[in-house]
Amino acid sequence: MDTTGYIALTRQSGLLKELQAVANNIANISTTGFRREGVVFAEELQALDTEGGGISMASARVRFTDGAGGNRSQTGGALDLAIDGPGFFMVETPNGERLTRAGSFSSNGDGDLVTMTGHRVLDSGGAPIFIPPDVGTVGIAKDGTVSANGRLIAQIGVFEVEDPQLLTREDGVLFRSYADPLPAESSVVLQGFLEGSNVNAVAEMARLIEVQRAYELGQKLMDSEDERVRSSIRTLGRAP
Repeated sequence: MDTTGYIALTRQSGLLKELQAVANNIANISTTGFRREGVVFAEELQALDTEGGGISMASARVRFTDGAGGNRSQTGGALDLAIDGPGFFMVETPNGERLTRAGSFSSNGDGDLVTMTGHRVLDSGGAPIFIPPDVGTVGIAKDGTVSANGRLIAQIGVFEVEDPQLLTREDGVLFRSYADPLPAESSVVLQGFLEGSNVNAVAEMARLIEVQRAYELGQKLMDSEDERVRSSIRTLGRAP
């Protein structure tokens, strides 16, 4: 493969990754607490031996998460929670503690407060939250304090990260922080609400079409270049 082919191939590889990210965003338009993901393109320059020569290749190895909040919808569910602000809930997974914005919680058979996937929700001290089955109506204050029948039960942990770039997505709505999360100072808990996905359906569909067309143009370039090389080989092969 010559230089043109390598340049086109790196571009196609990056566009494919972006296409996958956009398709995943569209698939999660209705996922509670989902945050849009994007791809960062970088340019890599390499000098050639010829005077003034050089090549430029595209690289798309970095993904970023859009930190904008999604629209909140009122459900009235006692254990449906949303966060107003940049904070996250902390949950316990088999791989360790993870952060999430998806607040569709419930109580399991053991009385633990869990996510839809069964991960236990942690309190402000990092311990699981137990809700007795006979407590009646559960009230949750803006600071995460859980109470029932005038009795305090626990305080749901809400945490913030100083640098959102230190968050890595591990699942659709789970994030791993490479720095210790801090207790939230500018976030409040809203009971009876859920935060939806922050994906803009119209914008993502437009981007999907744009990336598809760019990929098709790149493929045509590679096909044209391949035919040029083949034609040159055939011509040279017939030369006396």
